[in-house]
Amino acid sequence: MWFLTHAWIIPALMALSFLCVLFFGKRLPRKGSEIGIVFVAAAFVLSICTAVAWQQHVNDSPKLKGTASAEQKEEVEGSAFVDVPEKCSPVAAEAAAKAGGAEAAAGGEAPAGEEGAVGVPSGTGEVAAVAAPAAGGGEKEETITRPVVRCVSWFDTDGAVVTIGTMVDGQAVLMLVVVTLISLLVHVYSTDYVNGDRRYTHYFAFLSLFTASMLFFVLSQSTLQMIVGWELVGVCSFALIGHWWEEKPNSDAALKAFLTNRVGDMGLLVGMIVLFFAAGKSFSILDINILSNEGEIRHTVLLAASVCLIAAVMSKSGQFVLHTWLPDAMAGPTPVSALIHAATMVVAGIYLVARLYPVFFDGLAIAGSSVNLLAVVGAVTALFGALLAFVQKDIKKVLAYSTVSQLGFMVTSLGVGAWTAALFHLFTHAFFKACLFLGAGSMSHACHHSFNMVDDYGGLRKIMPKTFWTYLIATLALAGVFPLSGFWSKDEILAGTGSFPGTSGANGTYHVMLVMLLLAAFCTAAYMMRTIWYAFYGEYRGHGHPHESGPRITVPLIILAAFGTIAGVANLPAAFDFLPAGTLTRFEKFVEPVGLYFPSISHAEFNAPLAVVSVAVGLGGIAVAYLFFWKGAFSGLRGLSERNRLAGWGKNVLVNKYYFDWLYTTVIVGFVKGPLARATYWFNQHVLDAIVNGAGRSGVAAGRFVYENIDQPVVDGAVKGVGASAEGSGGILRHIQTGRIQQYAALFFAAAAILAGIFVLVIG
Repeated sequence: MWFLTHAWIIPALMALSFLCVLFFGKRLPRKGSEIGIVFVAAAFVLSICTAVAWQQHVNDSPKLKGTASAEQKEEVEGSAFVDVPEKCSPVAAEAAAKAGGAEAAAGGEAPAGEEGAVGVPSGTGEVAAVAAPAAGGGEKEETITRPVVRCVSWFDTDGAVVTIGTMVDGQAVLMLVVVTLISLLVHVYSTDYVNGDRRYTHYFAFLSLFTASMLFFVLSQSTLQMIVGWELVGVCSFALIGHWWEEKPNSDAALKAFLTNRVGDMGLLVGMIVLFFAAGKSFSILDINILSNEGEIRHTVLLAASVCLIAAVMSKSGQFVLHTWLPDAMAGPTPVSALIHAATMVVAGIYLVARLYPVFFDGLAIAGSSVNLLAVVGAVTALFGALLAFVQKDIKKVLAYSTVSQLGFMVTSLGVGAWTAALFHLFTHAFFKACLFLGAGSMSHACHHSFNMVDDYGGLRKIMPKTFWTYLIATLALAGVFPLSGFWSKDEILAGTGSFPGTSGANGTYHVMLVMLLLAAFCTAAYMMRTIWYAFYGEYRGHGHPHESGPRITVPLIILAAFGTIAGVANLPAAFDFLPAGTLTRFEKFVEPVGLYFPSISHAEFNAPLAVVSVAVGLGGIAVAYLFFWKGAFSGLRGLSERNRLAGWGKNVLVNKYYFDWLYTTVIVGFVKGPLARATYWFNQHVLDAIVNGAGRSGVAAGRFVYENIDQPVVDGAVKGVGASAEGSGGILRHIQTGRIQQYAALFFAAAAILAGIFVLVIG
């Protein structure tokens, strides 16, 4: 349990690595790269230990037989939260308390190990067993997921305590292993690839921070914490995409990625705010998921939150129509592209949906449906992203559109209810896509840092055999060729649509999605073989004399190609009952949550005819590309775009990327910078300024009127009148004041005589 309760150390290590590289890197012999490698290697080892600890935790978790009653099921699912602190999730703590109360009412615990037992809390944080109805032979048994949640108070707001902490379960542990492994290989690879770079230390510092941000995001215990991690990932990607910012296209690409993601982030913020109030002013992921799953949040609210969060997924995970930043992000160093596309930024959107899956599952009514917004967005992205790869000369942009397409597969899988298949494809895709990007970087490294495979590559098969074979293996895995890893994960996604004849156990029947995904799979195999033809066959068309890369580049390629080959065995179908039971659906049991905070989804069974069709589609794409490029077949298609107006129009649409860049840059941004800016300026000059100037002129006129008609004739006249009166009175009094004493005495005597006369008259 120590590794599960102290998982926060893993992102903290990478954050510390960032600080150490930044402050001390330039003073070290290898300019800080050694710090990054040591810290990420330590993080990887800790992630493996955490995975082992989680596996043991799963083995010790309560089991639920299919014959258990509804009351027993509620007890067991509530018992999964017995160790969750109340401040981390009040709803989970309440469920655990109810489970404990139900146990007490039932008369306490029964001996462990009894036939058909189910687990309930013992009151000590452990799980004991109580009797359940005996199960028949071979009955399905579910292991209830016990997430390990730890948190501390962050701040208080309006009576709500906001916490920060970690939530460790299967999907979090999966991402810990994948992110740290890919990041470790990228660190090692980068020591050769960016050797001598003008910002070498800066590069490794931000690699560490990028890794730390993604790890912080996947371990988040609250949605507010997820927002922080989400934005940190975006900031780091901005710095790394624009690493060579002196060249304008690179800085433009970084800004484009940053601003496009800000558009989607509006949806993220609105969606999270909606969920905060819907969950009773709680940011806790467990609270939100449990309340959503239990029907305590209205469907309309969940639908609104889902639509808003899909906008965030569209930007961060490169879904149509906010995908345009992703190919331009190739402006950054190739190892950064591998890290972004395989394990960090672009899969953040997938992880967001997977982590808050009850919100989407119930909000979009995925179960029993045939269409929903999430599935449509994913299927459109998978197919139309794949088509764009056919017209690219830059090999990294081919791989970028391939990533867009494969992310579409994952989003579609989540949209049709195949949660495990989506996470499994994320797992396998990380290995073969990182291998492909690093393979492209190896070729660029040998060909004077050019990525133009059409004009500058060719004939590298014999010159760079290690790069060739690892790239070929990764290509076949991406194409879904049996028995490589891509076959297993892609087959699960196709089966999860539930629309192929004979498929059972799916959550819906998504016919259109299956067709679009099969077409995308065909295109994937074809455009990847196109890259192999241009890069490795024919005559070398570049400059100089290319050579095989060094071991710091080729060893990571070999490791990734090996994982891309064997990773599929992690989730062999249950239908392969001729194999030992412990080897089947291991990934599902390790990663997929079961309990109150996750919907009760079904799993499509392995369909052999569909698997054959899937492989045939991939091999068909390979065969068509082979015949076209290697054998010169379909000669009538060569130059068709010049001869046929419709074909020319179609090619122009693809070359111009469906005109999305034109729409955003020329139409929208151009409108804002041009007509809208001019109209705003005119409005400012002629309306706002006219109002201000008019108010000023009115004030002047009013002042003049007051001055001329009130101040001068009335106020000044009154003042002058008082002065004139005083002056006249003074003149009269001056005649009396002569200075002669005899006159004063006579006046005094006269006044006294008059006063005496008045007294006599009055008194008399």
